[in-house]
Amino acid sequence: MNLLGLIIIGAVVIFFMGIRIVRPTHRGLIERLGKYNRFANQGFNWIMPMIEVIYQVNVTEQMVDAEPQEIITNDNLNAKVDAQVYFKVKADEADVKNCQYSVNNYQWQIVNLARTTLRNIIGTLTLKSANSERGKINAELHKTLCEETGSWGLEIVRTELKEIDPPKDVQETMNKVVKAENEKLSAVDYATATETVADGQKRAEIKKAEGIKQARILEAEGEAEAIKLVNEAAERYFTGNAQVLRKLEAVEKSLQHNAKIVIPAHTELVNVIGEMAGFLPIKTKEKAL
Repeated sequence: MNLLGLIIIGAVVIFFMGIRIVRPTHRGLIERLGKYNRFANQGFNWIMPMIEVIYQVNVTEQMVDAEPQEIITNDNLNAKVDAQVYFKVKADEADVKNCQYSVNNYQWQIVNLARTTLRNIIGTLTLKSANSERGKINAELHKTLCEETGSWGLEIVRTELKEIDPPKDVQETMNKVVKAENEKLSAVDYATATETVADGQKRAEIKKAEGIKQARILEAEGEAEAIKLVNEAAERYFTGNAQVLRKLEAVEKSLQHNAKIVIPAHTELVNVIGEMAGFLPIKTKEKAL
C-alpha cells in the first residue's frame, strides 16, 4: 500500500469522524479550539475532528417546575406554593448563542427566578386574595420572567400556578365557611322556589274564583232574561181562553191525587180555579138594562 492510499484512507476516516447530524428540534453551536466559529442548522453538518466541537441546543418548548415552597402571605399565614414555567430557546443564531454564553444553566436560573418572584408577589397578598387572583399572579410572574430573561435568548411561553395550599387548620376553617355559604344559598333558593310556587297557586285560585263568579253572573243574567221573556209573553198572549185553559190544567193537576176542593157558596167554579192557579177572577159582563 503506497502513501497515496494511506492518505486517501485517512481522509475518508477523518471525513466520517467529522459528520454531525442536527435534528429539526435542535440547533448547533460549533466551536473551534474553544472559540465560537459558526452556527449549525438542522440537517447535515461537518466539523474538523479534535479541533472543532458542536454543542446542540433544544429549541422546542420545555417545562420546569419551580418546586413547592412555603411563602408567608400578607396575613401571616404559611402557604405552600408551586408553579410551572413553560419556555423555549429562540431558534435564531443570536438567541441560541445567548442561552449558552450569556447565562449559566438557564433552566436552573429560571427555577430560582420563578421562586423568588412568587415570594415577592404572594407576600403582598392575603391568602384569600391569592387563591382568588391566580390569573393576576400568573400574569405578574410571566411579565417578570420575560423581562429578566430577555437577554438569555429565551421565550417565556406561559406560567401556571399548580397549587396555593394553606395550613391544614386554616383549610378546614375555610371549608366550613364555604359549606355554610353554600347551605345558605341553597336555603335561599329553596325559599324562593317555594314562594314562587305559592304565588302561582294563589293566582290560579284567583283565576278560578273569577271564572266561577263570571259564570254565575252570566247564569243569573240568562235566568233574568228568560223570566223577562216569559212575563212579556204572558202579558201579550196569556189572556182570555188561554187563562181558562191554564185554570183547567191547574185543576187537573190538583185532582190527580184525589184532592178535595171546598167551594164557597155563590162562587163561580172558574174563579175558584183561577185563584188556585194564581190568576185574577174573570169578571162577568153585566146584562144590559
